Amino acid sequence: MNHATIPTTVLSAQFDRLHTARAHSTLPARLYAVAMGDDYPDEVAPSSSCDWPLLELMATRLHMHPRQLLVDAGCGTGGIGLWLARALAVRLEGIDISPAAIEQATARRSHFAVPATFRVATLENTGLPDGRAHGVVCVDALSFTTDRVNALRELGRILDPDGRLLVTRAVRHGVEPRWSTQVRAAGLVVEHVDERPAEPAMWARLYQLWIDHAGELRRELGDEQTQNMLREAHTRLPTLPGRRAVLLTLRRP
Repeated sequence: MNHATIPTTVLSAQFDRLHTARAHSTLPARLYAVAMGDDYPDEVAPSSSCDWPLLELMATRLHMHPRQLLVDAGCGTGGIGLWLARALAVRLEGIDISPAAIEQATARRSHFAVPATFRVATLENTGLPDGRAHGVVCVDALSFTTDRVNALRELGRILDPDGRLLVTRAVRHGVEPRWSTQVRAAGLVVEHVDERPAEPAMWARLYQLWIDHAGELRRELGDEQTQNMLREAHTRLPTLPGRRAVLLTLRRP
């Protein structure tokens, strides 16, 4: 089933179970670390494709000033937004559909020592006022929305006119990317398209590690989470050789 066809309440419950299971095991993080190698940001502990090169690129592309507001849309357990907020000396507001993820993100604030709040919300309905954010990041989360144009429009709505919205996207090589049409329909413009050539190979290594360590994952995370991970690995591994991953920097015109 495509993520976009799953009702938000069902998706929220699925992510709650995922984050709860992974909170009691270090194995998934260790496998991410092996897959990313020296590019693994241990302090961030991402459950996404976020590595050191992406963090450094986002910090550059945001062009933020101290004490401005950064929004991490689809923040998960908060590591990406917290790291960026500390690096840029800005305030942070994180939103995610999973209450379990929000609880874990909130608990991590003291480690990063930045002014941050986290709450449950969707990318299509952030609950934030117009122009509130000076920067927005959305890492590997847009594919879970029910309507990508509406999500981009909403994230653009909360963006200050001088701010940037950073979104990770992927498409197959040689295929006209849908993001061009989606960005225009959302009333935004593309400022930069930064290639991420190492991303597909990282996923390939990680998926193979999940398959190779299926027994350990089952013991640590249980049957449901392991089956979900193996299904993802077997489904996506064959598609990775033709994958083109990018970071889009978007602005309001």
